[in-house]
Amino acid sequence: MATSLTTATGIAARAVDVWKVYGTGEAQLAALRTVNVEFERGRFTAIMGPSGSGKSTLMHCLAGLDTTSRGEVYIGETRVTGLGDKGLTELRRDKVGFIFQQFNLLPTLTAQENILLPLSIAGRKPDRDWFDTVVDTVGLRDRLGHRPTQLSGGQQQRVACARALVSRPEVVFADEPTGNLDSRSGQEVLGFLRDSVRQFGQTIVMVTHDPNAASYADRVVFLADGAIVDELHDPTADAVLEKMKTLDKVGEHPRGEG
Repeated sequence: MATSLTTATGIAARAVDVWKVYGTGEAQLAALRTVNVEFERGRFTAIMGPSGSGKSTLMHCLAGLDTTSRGEVYIGETRVTGLGDKGLTELRRDKVGFIFQQFNLLPTLTAQENILLPLSIAGRKPDRDWFDTVVDTVGLRDRLGHRPTQLSGGQQQRVACARALVSRPEVVFADEPTGNLDSRSGQEVLGFLRDSVRQFGQTIVMVTHDPNAASYADRVVFLADGAIVDELHDPTADAVLEKMKTLDKVGEHPRGEG
């Protein structure tokens, strides 16, 4: 387990009384309402909810990609709320990893160059042993010299996973990481994410709409109408699906970003 992932609190990320409001007056829209949630270190948490429930908004606020209207967000001991551009850049570079639905790889770089890009930008040398561990775990050893166009969708997403992990961030945020993958490739990526938690103590927070994807997590947090309404521990796909059926009835009026 990576010792750099531990601190005294045991909490990798948290939201405290967070509101996110768009617009003003009659056009005002509350995407998040008094959200209080903690994400433990070394755990895999999925965030789910109906369309417009606020799950993507919550992740963006947690990751410092969006600001809160009220309340506070922390990554480890770092207060994200109120950070300036320089502080946010350092946070995203040093403490946070990202995995996106669209992979977001640079087409002119090889798989190895894409994986090492965050470290290159930061002017940091990779830990070669850790790099080798990550590459072998995602099964990309024979693809490191290939560019994204020479890789399948599943291989591209595994490159993105390796890129997110190579800097040993405090938390990795994954936004619908299997959304563009076939079922087999999706299972491979989810299995890798779960293994990175169990073997290396990584912390992962994943937004998904897929009950099967959520079943790979240790815990599922459910949002409806901008508020956290329930959670499941050691979830099964069937249990998640049943919970989502009840929430879909609550959240039948989409309110913008999911």
